Amino acid sequence: MDGKRILLVIGGGIAAYKACELIRALRRAGASVRCVLTEAGAQFVPALTLAALSENPVHTSLWDLKDEVEMGHIQLSREADLVVVCPATADLLARMAAGLANDLATTLLLATDKPVLAAPAMNVRMWLHPATQRNVARLRADGVTVIEPEEGPMACGEFGPGRLPGTDALLAAIAAALAPSAAAPAPAPLAGRHMLVTAGPTHEPIDPVRYIANRSSGRQGFALAGALARLGARVTLVAGPVSLPTPAGVTRVDVESGRAMAAAVDAALPADAAILVAAVADWYAEPAPQKVKKGEAAPSLALHLNPDILAGLARDPRRPRLLVGFAAETEQLLAHATAKRARKGCDWIVANDVSGDVMGGAENRVLLVTETGVEEWPRLAKTAVAERLAARIAATLTEPQ
Repeated sequence: MDGKRILLVIGGGIAAYKACELIRALRRAGASVRCVLTEAGAQFVPALTLAALSENPVHTSLWDLKDEVEMGHIQLSREADLVVVCPATADLLARMAAGLANDLATTLLLATDKPVLAAPAMNVRMWLHPATQRNVARLRADGVTVIEPEEGPMACGEFGPGRLPGTDALLAAIAAALAPSAAAPAPAPLAGRHMLVTAGPTHEPIDPVRYIANRSSGRQGFALAGALARLGARVTLVAGPVSLPTPAGVTRVDVESGRAMAAAVDAALPADAAILVAAVADWYAEPAPQKVKKGEAAPSLALHLNPDILAGLARDPRRPRLLVGFAAETEQLLAHATAKRARKGCDWIVANDVSGDVMGGAENRVLLVTETGVEEWPRLAKTAVAERLAARIAATLTEPQ
């Protein structure tokens, strides 16, 4: 980064203190840094600290007569090689997406002709809120690089996606944005290909108010759909009943039951690859037309097998070139996964042990079982598992047949 000029916009969140370490790391890498501190950001980190670390004046106000006599916000927005918004709060992302210019930070962001990178950091519910996801999708469509937050414990006591990535990850993202190839990116590896992903549980009704289900959160499947879309694929996501926001660039089909999911998968074909992450209930019952009343004895249920979507796709004349199943097990993980791959006739099985907090949790540790062997992946955030699996899928599909 020798000689590169970074304009760092610091938003108002607890992660603002991490901007101090980012400044130090950028300067060690040879970059110069000028800081724009928002009014909210000043509640978390003093301008004096940023000035001392960057060895440059810190800009805080659109109404600074000394700076603005020469339209300082225009100069700031144009003289940098890259504008970095870190942390990018939910409020700041919303104002950027709306094109507002009501303070120095948003005014220079609207006036800049240089690339912009945003590093979100906020509460998990704020990050997952549909409004924030819409704003992120809008910004990405406008050409802003919005990196994914990390998952983990938060200052508010909650756990999930929304943490600011570590300094090393931020430096890597900034270096990528500054690379000469960033201005003219290579073609996306999955451009022109159709990916079919299933995610979440299914609900099999017993009567109008009760159903059979499982604890699948849908988070791994949704993360994978988003990762595939970011690689350029056209993605159809068939989702069971979950309350997750639709990943940017993904076409979502909502279903409830296993039979409805099977029909939606069939309707989405043909596809270059199908990755069946959903935890489809094995059985269903013919639902009673009215609520079953509690009696002296428990009612008996006549259970029927749900369609086997994975095995059905393996036999289908429209079988995708790559067919991937998931296996959630509580014991004998490798033996059951290996047997499932052979029994279902799919190419890969991604197996994980769900005896802990995986269903609904933020992390996953998987085995990838293929025809050539078994890979044991370390415990990772589900977003990281998704990125790694998506890259593996892209590499396989771009190999000559």
